[in-house]
Amino acid sequence: MDKKTLRDVDLKGKRVVMRVDFNVPVKDGVIKDDTRIKGALPSIKYVLEQGGSLVLMSHMGRPDEKGITPDTSLKIVADYLSKLLGKPVAFAPDCAAATTFSSYWSNSSSTSCGVRLRVSRSM
Repeated sequence: MDKKTLRDVDLKGKRVVMRVDFNVPVKDGVIKDDTRIKGALPSIKYVLEQGGSLVLMSHMGRPDEKGITPDTSLKIVADYLSKLLGKPVAFAPDCAAATTFSSYWSNSSSTSCGVRLRVSRSM
């Protein structure tokens, strides 16, 4: 059985769930190496260009007893990805709460980046 790639599927109007590795090194609020983010850009851009919606799922570090801190939050990645794409990227700070999902997915024209991030393809 052959595996399909993004280019084998009609993406127009479809929501694509993509696992990305945005677990990048951050020190004092600055991304120190963006190789992983830039490596995902061709696939992200392709889905958006084809009219698809995109959910990018990732994690950032391993929060210890301190919980989520600025250096373990994907917020910095959302902001950085927005600059790279030239499009707004929304950030959902809590990906586990039921209320997050109901409000997060209410805009069907949006493209999502991460269970925590959302990019609008129309902006």
